[in-house]
Amino acid sequence: MRSAKISRKTNETDIAVEVNLDGQGTANIQTGIGFLDHMLDQIARHGLMDIAIKAKGDLHIDMHHTAEDVGIALGQAVKEALGDKKGIRRYASCDLPMDEALSRVALDISGRPFLVWQVEFSRDKVGDMDTELFQEWFQAFAMNAGITLHVRNEYGSNNHHIAESCFKALARALRDAVEIDPKLEGRIPSTKALYRGARACGYIQSMKKNDRWRARAGRGARQILVVCGAAHPSLVPCASDVA
Repeated sequence: MRSAKISRKTNETDIAVEVNLDGQGTANIQTGIGFLDHMLDQIARHGLMDIAIKAKGDLHIDMHHTAEDVGIALGQAVKEALGDKKGIRRYASCDLPMDEALSRVALDISGRPFLVWQVEFSRDKVGDMDTELFQEWFQAFAMNAGITLHVRNEYGSNNHHIAESCFKALARALRDAVEIDPKLEGRIPSTKALYRGARACGYIQSMKKNDRWRARAGRGARQILVVCGAAHPSLVPCASDVA
């Protein structure tokens, strides 16, 4: 079972998160922000993940710290639950309609966090939540989950539908990306690998000229980019960076 528990406590928030990537879509969300609770419930239900979040934040100031820190903690929990990432599909995307709105999410569980956000709102709030905080939440989640995440609203007029379609599309894309692909047979879905016997700096000199591999220096260990050919017996997958 791929699961994780994360606790995050600062002067602004106190958050506990539990995630089971192989769950049934159950949710117990208590952030103090009603609309955010509704959105996180969508991630659990449509992502088929079990998610429990209990957050206390300085909502007497505003919702920024709580929304951002919940994104941070949930991202950290997903990253920890993924573990070495062996066998996952890694890439996924979803075009998700909600009435008049259509949003697209594409993601790569790459170990290289990045967010592209192309979503606009015509109102300052949806429910009790500032619309500018949606980008803050997605940014915090992507950076701490270690994923490359693209979110784009193609069209829509209802701000509730625009926001919800983004969260639901994230849920469905995550569901597909974290799924175990039996064809991978437990391998990490990457052409990078860790060379066990290499020195920490300089190029590997012992490779034969007809070996079709490129080598480059890594930090503390050699990283090899497979150009073509079968896996070399002295290479093992590098879980820290699946790119």
